[in-house]
Amino acid sequence: MIQKNVIYIFLLLVFVQKISAKVYHIGTEQEFKAIESILVAGDEVEIKSGNYTDWAIVISSKGTLAKPIIIRAEKSGLVTFSGSITKPVFKISGDYIFINGINFKNGVLSKTGILIELNKTNNCRISDCNFSANQVKSQFTPLVVVSGNGSNNIVQGCSFIANVDNQDVQVKITKESYPKFTLIENNIFSDKVKVSWQNGNGGECVQIGQDPVLLGNQRPESTVRKNRFIRCNGENEVISNKSSGNKYLNNYFEDNDGELVMRGGHDCVITDNTFKGGTGAIRINGTGHTVIKNKIVGIQTAIRLMYGMAKGKEEVGFYIAASNCMIKDNTIANATTGILVGDSKDANWTGKFDTKRYPSPVMQSVAPFDNTIGENRFKNVKAEVIRK
Repeated sequence: MIQKNVIYIFLLLVFVQKISAKVYHIGTEQEFKAIESILVAGDEVEIKSGNYTDWAIVISSKGTLAKPIIIRAEKSGLVTFSGSITKPVFKISGDYIFINGINFKNGVLSKTGILIELNKTNNCRISDCNFSANQVKSQFTPLVVVSGNGSNNIVQGCSFIANVDNQDVQVKITKESYPKFTLIENNIFSDKVKVSWQNGNGGECVQIGQDPVLLGNQRPESTVRKNRFIRCNGENEVISNKSSGNKYLNNYFEDNDGELVMRGGHDCVITDNTFKGGTGAIRINGTGHTVIKNKIVGIQTAIRLMYGMAKGKEEVGFYIAASNCMIKDNTIANATTGILVGDSKDANWTGKFDTKRYPSPVMQSVAPFDNTIGENRFKNVKAEVIRK
């Protein structure tokens, strides 16, 4: 009898939830703001086809696994946001909220302007959205941000094409908070020109962590997989890893002026990626990284293990020497150097970073050590492994 009552109550809740869910058809920011606070699990917000400017939507509602809240274009690709962006167009801070099929094109973003921010969210998703020809006016400004103490958020099946002076996707890590288990998959990043900033930084396609010196030990455990990076020339780091425990799996890189870079952090996995042409493939600082089963073709120096100012997970250094990494079972072809152990030896960083904020030596004098390199395959490579 008790079991029947439980089943009855469950079915009643499902029924009530189903009949209470609504589809809202909206065409103005004011119409959207009128429903922001009343959205419930299972609701859908359908944005009418058209071009829109000057929106700033904030949603903190909670969907469920069975009944997510969906914000979508009336017809995929026919809803476009553009113009001056001074606030997040969509700032999401709830659970199980999905944004689908929206274009963001020709936007001009100020320092406080973001296209989509998932802040303290759980199980939210951005999918089938297009971000193209957007330009930022302040260095280190991202288009899409995942931030705060949330988990299991997804950026999936989107395109980031010809955006200027920006970061495309940022997983934000601070001393107080950061998201866990972010998944960035099946997106395309392409045709990103060199940033105009004086120091050449701030043009990553994907950045996971922002302060490798003081916060590199934070473990967001993000996964970046099955993405395509083609002609991404924004800066030297196509992907910038500045935190620990992340995975980079089955991605494809072609003709990029930049690398997949372990700028900071430890214990990351880089496996089954393909690199074809361009200026570089994989650059390693930090400890405990696993670099296996990657295919690298037509790149002058395929894998670089770097000198640092310090070593291990406890010492403070603007760069940490590569150590205890496994470089195994990779295939490298048509290269000048396959694996370079000891790049940037004795590089002098005097005056290039704040030694009060970062109490680090300024010379990259600590050589890579205790790395395992073996069972890699080389074809038409002049020097398979060089140690400096």
